[in-house]
Amino acid sequence: MTQQYKTVGILGGGQLGQMSAIAAKKLGIKTHIYCPEKNCPASHVADKTTTASYEDQDALKRFAEDVDVITYEFENIPVSTVQYLKHTKPVYPDETLLNVSQHRGSEKSFLNKSGLSTAAWNVVTDPKMLNDTINDMVGIEFILKTTRFGYDGKGQARFSAGDDSVLKWKELNTDEIIIEQAIDFDYEISVIVARDQFGKTALYGPSLNEHKNGILHKSIVPTPIPEEIKNTALSMTEKLAVAINLRGVLAVEYFITKDGRVLANEIAPRTHNSGHWTMDACAISQFENHIRTVCGLDVGSADAHSPAIMINLIGDDILDEAKWNAMDNAIFHSYGKEEIKPGRKMGHVNIINPTDEQIDNL
Repeated sequence: MTQQYKTVGILGGGQLGQMSAIAAKKLGIKTHIYCPEKNCPASHVADKTTTASYEDQDALKRFAEDVDVITYEFENIPVSTVQYLKHTKPVYPDETLLNVSQHRGSEKSFLNKSGLSTAAWNVVTDPKMLNDTINDMVGIEFILKTTRFGYDGKGQARFSAGDDSVLKWKELNTDEIIIEQAIDFDYEISVIVARDQFGKTALYGPSLNEHKNGILHKSIVPTPIPEEIKNTALSMTEKLAVAINLRGVLAVEYFITKDGRVLANEIAPRTHNSGHWTMDACAISQFENHIRTVCGLDVGSADAHSPAIMINLIGDDILDEAKWNAMDNAIFHSYGKEEIKPGRKMGHVNIINPTDEQIDNL
């Protein structure tokens, strides 16, 4: 008797793909990475790697024929690539959610139609429309964002009443932006949901998230916030997963206002930076549940066996490995990226059963 193992194809070769490939090995599932960049982090651990553009249909066809199912590790994969691939093999999550997540206006509209509240927003296409829209919105502080390809604080600018709209428009260097009412929020949390083909879900978090320079710095679990807010965020996330018939993993970021409102900020139809703590604080990580659900296995438990803090290692932070290794409760993860750049995610550290001092000072 022989056991049949699946091969999952992963579009994108960054650290999320790398950690998903490591999780797949635990399950006896092979991985084939498809990435335009050579020597990508995921290629260091995958069974096979194809280096080609997302528009190369010949390479895409060979890739699809070599795998059983396809997923992706970041949301800026061309939708046309997914549409082409799904004629050969199933892709999860499907391109509907991918398309929504690639445009901030579509994302906000989708969240609102799904019953999730957001900050007031609008899409504008020129400086005059920007001024007219601001005059119709409540508040004096706004956030301007490019509608596409913004992440980790990129493609954003703060706008105050009286600012020069033409200069701000030029600063963002785009032909379409979304304007959002600036929220004086108390804190930010995120919830990650995994859902399998049978409709069973597992929810991670919420995690309490802190940012530096627009990039996630720290995530803390369990979250020291009121149970009512926790339950609301968990319920909203699960409701969204069911509404879109999710198969795979989805992350939702929330702003919690000073008066206790829970406002959805962004979604990511993939594993998420704020869930890296699950690698060492849960029996089944977000990455394993992502692989399990897209490959047709039952979703596993998302229960945490330990409190945890996740610290992102950005740029030169990766050089402090000795500092983290000196801590008995710290687990160091490097993504194997050779070139250190300011603002680049190079690795992370998970601190298990953190002390109060670590929670407050790291």
